[in-house]
Amino acid sequence: MKSAVTITNAGLAFALEMAMLAVLVYWGIHTGGNGLAKAALAVGAPAAAIAIWATFLAAGGHPVNLPTVPEAALKLAVFLVAALALAGTGHRTMAIAFAALAVLSVLIEYTVGT
Repeated sequence: MKSAVTITNAGLAFALEMAMLAVLVYWGIHTGGNGLAKAALAVGAPAAAIAIWATFLAAGGHPVNLPTVPEAALKLAVFLVAALALAGTGHRTMAIAFAALAVLSVLIEYTVGT
């Protein structure tokens, strides 16, 4: 039976995953110089994150199974790239909050369980 902590963390993890994609779109729009570059980055950055997530990290199974420590490190790295992207758009406080929640969620997932 799942505990309240693991259920709450599953909700937090899902929210972080969706926020990560939104942040990458936002970063792409604010980073690209012209319309084409903005569109390419706004689509390409989240697409790259989705490809990594689907290949190595997706809940319910993924094609490439990593050992626990590299999997946790990759998950944290993808989240922290999004936090850096958010900071790069000038939202440093939100980036710090996002990074802190990501670290907390990954720690709970890989220590308490899912």
